[in-house]
Amino acid sequence: MGTDPDAAEAQLKPDAISFVDALVIGLASTSPAYTLAAIIGPVVALVGVNAPGVLLASFVPMLFIASAFHHLNRVDQDCGTTFSWVTRAMGPWSGWIGGWAIAMTGVLVIGSLADIAVRFGLLTLGLDDLAATNALVIPLTAVVIVAVTALCVLGTEISARFQNVLILAQVLSLLVFAIVAIARGVAGDSPLDPVTPSVSWLNPFAEGGAALTAGLLLGVFAFWGWESAVNLTEETRDSASAPGRAGIASTVVLLMTYLAVAYAVITFAGPAFLADNDEEGELIFALLGEQVLGGWDWLLLLSVATSALASTQTTIIPASRTGLSMARRAALPHRLAHIHPRYRTPDVSTWTVAAIAIAWYVLISLISENALFDSLTALSLLIAFYYSLTGIACAVYYRKQLLRSVSNLILIGLGPLVGAALLIYLLVLSVTDLNDPGASSSGVSWFGFGPPLVIGVGIFLIGIVFMIAWRLRDVRFWRERPGIAPDTEQV
Repeated sequence: MGTDPDAAEAQLKPDAISFVDALVIGLASTSPAYTLAAIIGPVVALVGVNAPGVLLASFVPMLFIASAFHHLNRVDQDCGTTFSWVTRAMGPWSGWIGGWAIAMTGVLVIGSLADIAVRFGLLTLGLDDLAATNALVIPLTAVVIVAVTALCVLGTEISARFQNVLILAQVLSLLVFAIVAIARGVAGDSPLDPVTPSVSWLNPFAEGGAALTAGLLLGVFAFWGWESAVNLTEETRDSASAPGRAGIASTVVLLMTYLAVAYAVITFAGPAFLADNDEEGELIFALLGEQVLGGWDWLLLLSVATSALASTQTTIIPASRTGLSMARRAALPHRLAHIHPRYRTPDVSTWTVAAIAIAWYVLISLISENALFDSLTALSLLIAFYYSLTGIACAVYYRKQLLRSVSNLILIGLGPLVGAALLIYLLVLSVTDLNDPGASSSGVSWFGFGPPLVIGVGIFLIGIVFMIAWRLRDVRFWRERPGIAPDTEQV
Protein backbone atom coordinates (compact mmCIF):
# COMPACT_ATOMS: atom_id res chain seq x y z
CA MET A 1 0.00 0.00 0.00
CA GLY A 2 1.59 3.30 -1.14
CA THR A 3 2.08 6.44 0.91
CA ASP A 4 -0.05 9.44 0.10
CA PRO A 5 2.41 12.21 -0.90
CA ASP A 6 -0.11 14.91 -0.05
CA ALA A 7 -0.48 13.54 3.46
CA ALA A 8 3.30 13.46 3.85
CA GLU A 9 3.59 17.08 2.75
CA ALA A 10 1.00 18.08 5.33
CA GLN A 11 3.28 16.94 8.16
CA LEU A 12 6.25 18.53 9.82
CA LYS A 13 9.55 16.90 8.89
CA PRO A 14 10.11 13.93 11.21
CA ASP A 15 13.55 13.12 12.68
CA ALA A 16 14.88 16.53 11.63
CA ILE A 17 16.82 17.14 14.86
CA SER A 18 18.47 15.12 17.62
CA PHE A 19 18.20 15.12 21.42
CA VAL A 20 21.24 17.42 21.62
CA ASP A 21 19.67 19.85 19.14
CA ALA A 22 16.46 19.89 21.18
CA LEU A 23 18.47 20.47 24.37
CA VAL A 24 20.31 23.41 22.78
CA ILE A 25 17.04 24.93 21.57
CA GLY A 26 15.55 24.54 25.05
CA LEU A 27 18.55 26.35 26.53
CA ALA A 28 18.58 29.06 23.87
CA SER A 29 14.90 29.81 24.36
CA THR A 30 15.52 30.94 27.92
CA SER A 31 18.20 33.39 26.76
CA PRO A 32 20.39 32.70 29.81
CA ALA A 33 22.93 35.52 29.36
CA TYR A 34 20.27 38.16 28.75
CA THR A 35 18.04 36.77 31.50
CA LEU A 36 20.85 36.85 34.04
CA ALA A 37 21.76 40.37 33.02
CA ALA A 38 18.16 41.49 33.41
CA ILE A 39 17.33 39.88 36.78
CA ILE A 40 20.53 39.56 38.80
CA GLY A 41 20.48 43.16 40.02
CA PRO A 42 16.81 43.16 41.09
CA VAL A 43 17.12 39.75 42.80
CA VAL A 44 20.20 40.83 44.76
CA ALA A 45 18.42 44.06 45.69
CA LEU A 46 15.65 41.93 47.20
CA VAL A 47 17.56 39.15 48.97
CA GLY A 48 21.22 40.15 48.97
CA VAL A 49 23.80 37.37 48.82
CA ASN A 50 21.01 34.77 48.93
CA ALA A 51 20.17 35.41 45.27
CA PRO A 52 21.58 31.96 44.32
CA GLY A 53 19.20 30.42 46.85
CA VAL A 54 16.21 32.15 45.28
CA LEU A 55 17.24 30.90 41.85
CA LEU A 56 17.54 27.40 43.33
CA ALA A 57 14.06 27.68 44.87
CA SER A 58 12.62 28.92 41.55
CA PHE A 59 14.01 25.81 39.90
CA VAL A 60 11.76 23.50 41.96
CA PRO A 61 8.40 24.32 40.32
CA MET A 62 10.11 24.38 36.92
CA LEU A 63 11.46 20.86 37.43
CA PHE A 64 8.01 19.60 38.46
CA ILE A 65 6.39 21.18 35.41
CA ALA A 66 9.16 19.84 33.15
CA SER A 67 8.30 16.38 34.49
CA ALA A 68 4.67 16.97 33.51
CA PHE A 69 5.74 18.01 30.00
CA HIS A 70 7.87 14.87 29.70
CA HIS A 71 5.14 12.45 30.72
CA LEU A 72 2.39 14.11 28.71
CA ASN A 73 4.62 14.14 25.63
CA ARG A 74 5.12 10.38 25.97
CA VAL A 75 1.44 9.81 25.23
CA ASP A 76 0.81 12.70 22.84
CA GLN A 77 3.62 13.88 20.57
CA ASP A 78 1.82 17.00 19.42
CA CYS A 79 3.73 20.22 18.67
CA GLY A 80 0.91 22.14 20.39
CA THR A 81 2.04 20.73 23.78
CA THR A 82 -0.09 22.45 26.44
CA PHE A 83 -2.93 23.14 24.01
CA SER A 84 -3.18 19.49 22.95
CA TRP A 85 -2.55 17.96 26.38
CA VAL A 86 -4.95 20.18 28.32
CA THR A 87 -7.62 19.56 25.68
CA ARG A 88 -7.04 15.83 26.04
CA ALA A 89 -7.19 15.93 29.85
CA MET A 90 -9.62 18.75 30.64
CA GLY A 91 -11.56 19.61 27.50
CA PRO A 92 -11.44 22.08 24.59
CA TRP A 93 -12.22 25.30 26.45
CA SER A 94 -9.27 24.93 28.83
CA GLY A 95 -7.03 23.67 26.03
CA TRP A 96 -7.83 26.60 23.75
CA ILE A 97 -7.06 29.29 26.31
CA GLY A 98 -3.84 27.47 27.27
CA GLY A 99 -2.75 27.51 23.63
CA TRP A 100 -3.64 31.18 23.36
CA ALA A 101 -1.45 32.01 26.37
CA ILE A 102 1.57 30.27 24.78
CA ALA A 103 1.10 32.05 21.47
CA MET A 104 0.76 35.44 23.14
CA THR A 105 3.94 35.06 25.19
CA GLY A 106 5.79 34.91 21.89
CA VAL A 107 4.05 38.02 20.61
CA LEU A 108 4.97 39.95 23.77
CA VAL A 109 8.63 38.97 24.00
CA ILE A 110 9.99 38.42 20.47
CA GLY A 111 10.37 42.13 19.72
CA SER A 112 12.00 42.85 23.07
CA LEU A 113 14.55 40.06 22.58
CA ALA A 114 15.43 41.25 19.09
CA ASP A 115 15.74 44.79 20.46
CA ILE A 116 18.29 43.61 23.04
CA ALA A 117 20.17 41.67 20.36
CA VAL A 118 20.47 44.83 18.26
CA ARG A 119 21.44 47.13 21.13
CA PHE A 120 24.05 44.77 22.57
CA GLY A 121 25.37 43.99 19.12
CA LEU A 122 26.02 47.71 18.65
CA LEU A 123 27.55 47.94 22.13
CA THR A 124 29.86 45.04 21.30
CA LEU A 125 31.09 47.03 18.29
CA GLY A 126 31.64 50.10 20.47
CA LEU A 127 28.73 51.99 18.86
CA ASP A 128 27.21 53.11 22.16
CA ASP A 129 25.50 56.23 20.75
CA LEU A 130 23.78 54.24 18.02
CA ALA A 131 22.64 51.64 20.57
CA ALA A 132 20.70 54.41 22.34
CA THR A 133 19.10 55.72 19.13
CA ASN A 134 15.56 54.35 18.84
CA ALA A 135 15.16 55.68 15.30
CA LEU A 136 17.84 53.18 14.27
CA VAL A 137 17.20 50.36 16.72
CA ILE A 138 13.48 49.93 16.00
CA PRO A 139 13.80 49.31 12.23
CA LEU A 140 16.91 47.15 12.76
CA THR A 141 14.94 45.08 15.27
CA ALA A 142 12.20 44.50 12.70
CA VAL A 143 14.84 43.37 10.19
CA VAL A 144 16.32 40.94 12.74
CA ILE A 145 12.88 39.42 13.41
CA VAL A 146 12.29 38.96 9.69
CA ALA A 147 15.72 37.35 9.26
CA VAL A 148 15.37 34.82 12.09
CA THR A 149 11.81 34.05 11.00
CA ALA A 150 13.13 33.22 7.54
CA LEU A 151 15.62 30.81 9.16
CA CYS A 152 12.75 29.16 11.04
CA VAL A 153 10.83 28.68 7.79
CA LEU A 154 13.85 27.42 5.83
CA GLY A 155 14.07 24.34 8.04
CA THR A 156 14.36 23.05 11.58
CA GLU A 157 17.80 21.58 10.84
CA ILE A 158 19.13 25.00 9.77
CA SER A 159 17.62 26.57 12.88
CA ALA A 160 19.26 23.92 15.07
CA ARG A 161 22.70 24.43 13.52
CA PHE A 162 22.38 28.19 13.97
CA GLN A 163 21.41 27.69 17.61
CA ASN A 164 24.37 25.37 18.21
CA VAL A 165 26.77 28.15 17.17
CA LEU A 166 24.99 30.81 19.24
CA ILE A 167 24.73 28.73 22.41
CA LEU A 168 28.43 27.80 22.18
CA ALA A 169 29.43 31.47 21.95
CA GLN A 170 27.08 32.35 24.78
CA VAL A 171 28.12 29.61 27.20
CA LEU A 172 31.85 30.09 26.58
CA SER A 173 31.53 33.84 27.22
CA LEU A 174 29.61 33.28 30.45
CA LEU A 175 32.09 30.61 31.56
CA VAL A 176 35.10 32.88 30.97
CA PHE A 177 33.37 35.72 32.83
CA ALA A 178 32.37 33.52 35.80
CA ILE A 179 35.83 31.97 36.21
CA VAL A 180 37.66 35.32 36.04
CA ALA A 181 35.14 37.05 38.33
CA ILE A 182 35.31 34.36 41.03
CA ALA A 183 39.10 34.11 40.83
CA ARG A 184 39.59 37.87 41.13
CA GLY A 185 36.94 38.18 43.84
CA VAL A 186 38.45 35.43 46.00
CA ALA A 187 41.94 36.85 45.50
CA GLY A 188 40.74 40.30 46.52
CA ASP A 189 41.70 41.64 43.10
CA SER A 190 38.47 43.55 42.55
CA PRO A 191 37.98 47.32 42.34
CA LEU A 192 34.51 46.95 43.82
CA ASP A 193 33.49 45.27 47.09
CA PRO A 194 34.33 41.53 46.81
CA VAL A 195 32.71 38.99 49.13
CA THR A 196 34.00 35.54 50.07
CA PRO A 197 31.58 32.99 48.58
CA SER A 198 29.64 30.75 50.98
CA VAL A 199 27.36 27.73 50.77
CA SER A 200 24.90 29.67 52.95
CA TRP A 201 24.06 31.78 49.89
CA LEU A 202 21.99 28.81 48.68
CA ASN A 203 19.47 29.36 51.49
CA PRO A 204 16.43 31.04 49.87
CA PHE A 205 14.67 31.70 53.20
CA ALA A 206 17.27 33.99 54.78
CA GLU A 207 15.31 37.14 53.96
CA GLY A 208 11.85 35.55 53.90
CA GLY A 209 8.49 37.23 53.36
CA ALA A 210 7.79 39.60 50.53
CA ALA A 211 11.42 39.73 49.39
CA LEU A 212 11.50 35.98 48.79
CA THR A 213 8.18 36.04 46.93
CA ALA A 214 9.26 38.88 44.66
CA GLY A 215 12.55 37.10 44.02
CA LEU A 216 10.71 33.89 43.10
CA LEU A 217 8.63 35.80 40.56
CA LEU A 218 11.83 36.92 38.86
CA GLY A 219 13.26 33.42 39.15
CA VAL A 220 10.29 31.84 37.38
CA PHE A 221 10.81 34.25 34.49
CA ALA A 222 14.48 33.23 34.43
CA PHE A 223 13.63 29.58 33.70
CA TRP A 224 10.82 30.21 31.25
CA GLY A 225 11.28 29.00 27.66
CA TRP A 226 12.84 25.53 27.99
CA GLU A 227 9.63 23.91 26.63
CA SER A 228 10.55 24.99 23.10
CA ALA A 229 12.40 21.67 23.00
CA VAL A 230 9.08 19.86 23.46
CA ASN A 231 7.28 21.99 20.86
CA LEU A 232 9.62 20.35 18.34
CA THR A 233 8.50 16.85 19.35
CA GLU A 234 7.12 16.00 15.90
CA GLU A 235 10.47 16.94 14.35
CA THR A 236 12.76 15.22 16.89
CA ARG A 237 14.20 11.71 16.70
CA ASP A 238 12.72 9.44 19.39
CA SER A 239 9.83 11.89 19.68
CA ALA A 240 8.11 10.09 22.56
CA SER A 241 11.07 10.46 24.89
CA ALA A 242 13.84 12.78 23.66
CA PRO A 243 11.96 16.13 23.70
CA GLY A 244 10.74 15.66 27.27
CA ARG A 245 14.19 14.59 28.45
CA ALA A 246 15.68 17.60 26.66
CA GLY A 247 13.27 19.89 28.49
CA ILE A 248 14.20 18.46 31.89
CA ALA A 249 17.93 18.48 31.09
CA SER A 250 17.80 22.10 29.94
CA THR A 251 16.31 23.23 33.27
CA VAL A 252 19.15 21.48 35.12
CA VAL A 253 21.84 23.02 32.88
CA LEU A 254 20.20 26.42 33.33
CA LEU A 255 20.27 26.03 37.10
CA MET A 256 24.00 25.27 37.06
CA THR A 257 24.65 28.24 34.77
CA TYR A 258 22.58 30.64 36.84
CA LEU A 259 24.17 29.57 40.12
CA ALA A 260 27.69 29.88 38.71
CA VAL A 261 27.15 33.37 37.33
CA ALA A 262 25.21 34.54 40.41
CA TYR A 263 28.06 33.41 42.66
CA ALA A 264 30.56 35.08 40.31
CA VAL A 265 28.94 38.53 40.22
CA ILE A 266 28.26 38.62 43.97
CA THR A 267 31.77 37.43 44.80
CA PHE A 268 33.37 40.02 42.52
CA ALA A 269 31.10 43.04 43.00
CA GLY A 270 29.36 42.49 46.32
CA PRO A 271 25.62 42.83 46.93
CA ALA A 272 25.71 46.62 47.51
CA PHE A 273 27.01 47.39 43.99
CA LEU A 274 24.45 45.09 42.36
CA ALA A 275 21.58 46.46 44.44
CA ASP A 276 22.59 50.07 43.77
CA ASN A 277 22.64 49.39 40.01
CA ASP A 278 19.56 47.15 39.79
CA GLU A 279 17.73 49.78 37.70
CA GLU A 280 20.38 49.42 34.99
CA GLY A 281 18.65 46.19 33.95
CA GLU A 282 20.59 44.17 31.41
CA LEU A 283 23.18 46.98 31.20
CA ILE A 284 24.56 45.74 34.53
CA PHE A 285 26.62 43.27 32.50
CA ALA A 286 28.02 46.13 30.46
CA LEU A 287 29.28 47.68 33.71
CA LEU A 288 30.57 44.42 35.17
CA GLY A 289 32.12 43.22 31.93
CA GLU A 290 34.51 46.17 31.85
CA GLN A 291 35.37 45.74 35.53
CA VAL A 292 35.98 41.98 35.30
CA LEU A 293 37.44 41.50 31.82
CA GLY A 294 38.92 44.91 31.07
CA GLY A 295 39.50 45.23 27.33
CA TRP A 296 37.84 41.86 26.81
CA ASP A 297 34.45 43.09 28.08
CA TRP A 298 33.11 42.74 24.54
CA LEU A 299 32.95 38.99 25.22
CA LEU A 300 30.22 39.50 27.81
CA LEU A 301 28.38 42.03 25.65
CA LEU A 302 28.55 39.53 22.78
CA SER A 303 27.11 36.80 25.00
CA VAL A 304 24.07 38.95 25.80
CA ALA A 305 23.63 39.85 22.12
CA THR A 306 23.86 36.23 20.96
CA SER A 307 21.64 35.13 23.84
CA ALA A 308 18.88 37.52 22.84
CA LEU A 309 19.30 36.71 19.14
CA ALA A 310 19.07 32.97 19.79
CA SER A 311 16.01 33.41 21.96
CA THR A 312 14.35 35.63 19.34
CA GLN A 313 14.41 32.71 16.95
CA THR A 314 13.55 29.92 19.37
CA THR A 315 10.70 31.85 20.97
CA ILE A 316 8.97 31.85 17.58
CA ILE A 317 8.91 28.04 17.73
CA PRO A 318 6.33 27.48 20.53
CA ALA A 319 4.01 30.20 19.23
CA SER A 320 4.13 29.00 15.62
CA ARG A 321 3.83 25.29 16.46
CA THR A 322 0.96 25.97 18.83
CA GLY A 323 -0.79 27.96 16.09
CA LEU A 324 -0.26 25.05 13.69
CA SER A 325 -1.62 22.52 16.17
CA MET A 326 -4.69 24.61 16.94
CA ALA A 327 -5.42 25.29 13.26
CA ARG A 328 -5.25 21.68 12.14
CA ARG A 329 -7.81 20.78 14.82
CA ALA A 330 -10.12 23.61 13.69
CA ALA A 331 -9.48 25.71 16.80
CA LEU A 332 -8.02 28.52 14.63
CA PRO A 333 -8.35 29.42 10.92
CA HIS A 334 -7.23 26.49 8.78
CA ARG A 335 -4.76 28.63 6.82
CA LEU A 336 -2.45 28.64 9.85
CA ALA A 337 -2.08 24.86 9.47
CA HIS A 338 -0.27 25.21 6.15
CA ILE A 339 3.11 23.47 5.97
CA HIS A 340 5.68 24.48 3.38
CA PRO A 341 5.89 21.62 0.86
CA ARG A 342 9.67 21.87 0.50
CA TYR A 343 10.92 22.90 3.94
CA ARG A 344 8.20 21.08 5.92
CA THR A 345 7.81 23.91 8.42
CA PRO A 346 4.64 25.81 9.45
CA ASP A 347 5.38 28.79 7.22
CA VAL A 348 2.05 30.63 7.48
CA SER A 349 1.84 30.29 11.25
CA THR A 350 5.50 31.31 11.65
CA TRP A 351 5.20 34.44 9.52
CA THR A 352 1.92 35.34 11.21
CA VAL A 353 3.54 35.21 14.65
CA ALA A 354 6.44 37.33 13.40
CA ALA A 355 4.15 39.92 11.81
CA ILE A 356 2.05 40.32 14.96
CA ALA A 357 5.19 40.45 17.13
CA ILE A 358 6.71 43.21 14.97
CA ALA A 359 3.47 45.20 15.03
CA TRP A 360 3.24 44.90 18.82
CA TYR A 361 6.90 45.83 19.31
CA VAL A 362 6.70 48.92 17.10
CA LEU A 363 3.43 50.07 18.68
CA ILE A 364 4.57 49.62 22.28
CA SER A 365 8.03 51.11 21.56
CA LEU A 366 6.47 54.23 20.09
CA ILE A 367 4.44 54.65 23.27
CA SER A 368 7.60 54.52 25.41
CA GLU A 369 10.54 52.31 26.31
CA ASN A 370 8.98 51.84 29.75
CA ALA A 371 5.79 50.53 28.14
CA LEU A 372 7.94 47.91 26.41
CA PHE A 373 9.29 46.83 29.81
CA ASP A 374 5.73 46.72 31.18
CA SER A 375 4.70 44.35 28.39
CA LEU A 376 7.56 42.04 29.43
CA THR A 377 6.41 42.19 33.05
CA ALA A 378 2.96 41.03 31.93
CA LEU A 379 4.61 37.81 30.73
CA SER A 380 4.66 36.46 34.29
CA LEU A 381 0.87 36.17 34.24
CA LEU A 382 0.79 34.16 31.02
CA ILE A 383 3.76 31.97 31.94
CA ALA A 384 2.44 31.03 35.38
CA PHE A 385 -1.00 30.35 33.87
CA TYR A 386 -0.08 27.88 31.16
CA TYR A 387 2.65 26.15 33.17
CA SER A 388 0.24 25.55 36.07
CA LEU A 389 -2.47 24.43 33.67
CA THR A 390 -0.08 21.83 32.23
CA GLY A 391 0.82 20.54 35.70
CA ILE A 392 -2.85 20.09 36.60
CA ALA A 393 -3.57 18.43 33.24
CA CYS A 394 -0.83 15.86 33.88
CA ALA A 395 -2.33 14.77 37.22
CA VAL A 396 -5.87 14.78 35.79
CA TYR A 397 -4.97 12.74 32.72
CA TYR A 398 -3.03 10.11 34.70
CA ARG A 399 -5.32 10.08 37.73
CA LYS A 400 -6.14 6.37 37.41
CA GLN A 401 -2.44 5.49 37.53
CA LEU A 402 -1.24 7.65 40.41
CA LEU A 403 -1.45 4.92 43.05
CA ARG A 404 0.19 2.20 40.98
CA SER A 405 3.67 3.12 42.26
CA VAL A 406 5.49 5.67 44.37
CA SER A 407 7.23 7.09 41.29
CA ASN A 408 3.88 7.56 39.56
CA LEU A 409 2.47 9.35 42.58
CA ILE A 410 5.42 11.74 42.74
CA LEU A 411 6.36 12.26 39.07
CA ILE A 412 2.93 12.48 37.44
CA GLY A 413 0.78 13.40 40.44
CA LEU A 414 2.14 15.27 43.43
CA GLY A 415 5.12 16.84 41.65
CA PRO A 416 3.15 18.51 38.83
CA LEU A 417 0.39 19.53 41.27
CA VAL A 418 2.87 21.08 43.71
CA GLY A 419 4.55 22.90 40.82
CA ALA A 420 1.16 24.13 39.61
CA ALA A 421 0.15 25.23 43.12
CA LEU A 422 3.37 27.23 43.58
CA LEU A 423 2.89 28.91 40.22
CA ILE A 424 -0.76 29.72 40.95
CA TYR A 425 0.33 31.26 44.26
CA LEU A 426 2.88 33.39 42.43
CA LEU A 427 0.27 34.22 39.79
CA VAL A 428 -2.08 35.62 42.44
CA LEU A 429 0.76 37.61 43.96
CA SER A 430 1.71 38.88 40.51
CA VAL A 431 -1.78 40.25 39.99
CA THR A 432 -1.52 42.14 43.28
CA ASP A 433 1.94 43.50 42.53
CA LEU A 434 1.21 44.41 38.93
CA ASN A 435 -1.91 46.32 39.98
CA ASP A 436 0.28 49.03 41.52
CA PRO A 437 0.92 51.71 38.85
CA GLY A 438 3.80 53.09 40.87
CA ALA A 439 5.61 49.75 40.75
CA SER A 440 5.50 49.57 36.95
CA SER A 441 8.26 50.75 34.64
CA SER A 442 5.97 53.47 33.30
CA GLY A 443 4.89 54.60 36.76
CA VAL A 444 1.51 55.60 35.35
CA SER A 445 -2.04 54.28 35.56
CA TRP A 446 -3.96 52.72 32.69
CA PHE A 447 -7.71 52.71 33.41
CA GLY A 448 -6.90 52.91 37.10
CA PHE A 449 -4.60 49.87 37.06
CA GLY A 450 -0.92 49.15 36.53
CA PRO A 451 0.04 48.84 32.82
CA PRO A 452 1.44 45.27 33.13
CA LEU A 453 -1.84 44.06 34.65
CA VAL A 454 -3.87 45.80 31.94
CA ILE A 455 -1.73 44.19 29.23
CA GLY A 456 -1.88 40.72 30.79
CA VAL A 457 -5.59 40.71 31.58
CA GLY A 458 -6.35 42.42 28.27
CA ILE A 459 -4.66 39.59 26.36
CA PHE A 460 -6.74 37.02 28.24
CA LEU A 461 -9.97 38.93 27.56
CA ILE A 462 -9.16 39.26 23.85
CA GLY A 463 -8.48 35.53 23.80
CA ILE A 464 -11.81 34.72 25.44
CA VAL A 465 -13.70 36.93 22.98
CA PHE A 466 -11.89 35.35 20.02
CA MET A 467 -12.48 31.85 21.43
CA ILE A 468 -16.21 32.41 21.78
CA ALA A 469 -16.44 34.00 18.33
CA TRP A 470 -14.57 31.09 16.73
CA ARG A 471 -16.75 28.59 18.63
CA LEU A 472 -19.83 30.24 17.10
CA ARG A 473 -18.28 30.01 13.63
CA ASP A 474 -16.82 26.49 13.75
CA VAL A 475 -17.88 23.93 16.36
CA ARG A 476 -15.66 21.03 15.27
CA PHE A 477 -12.91 21.50 17.85
CA TRP A 478 -15.42 21.88 20.68
CA ARG A 479 -16.80 18.43 19.98
CA GLU A 480 -13.63 16.90 21.39
CA ARG A 481 -14.09 15.26 24.77
CA PRO A 482 -11.50 14.86 27.54
CA GLY A 483 -10.26 11.42 28.50
CA ILE A 484 -7.96 9.74 30.98
CA ALA A 485 -5.01 7.43 30.62
CA PRO A 486 -6.06 3.78 30.75
CA ASP A 487 -4.51 1.57 33.42
CA THR A 488 -2.49 -0.20 30.73
CA GLU A 489 -0.89 2.94 29.32
CA GLN A 490 2.86 3.11 29.92
CA VAL A 491 4.12 6.00 32.07
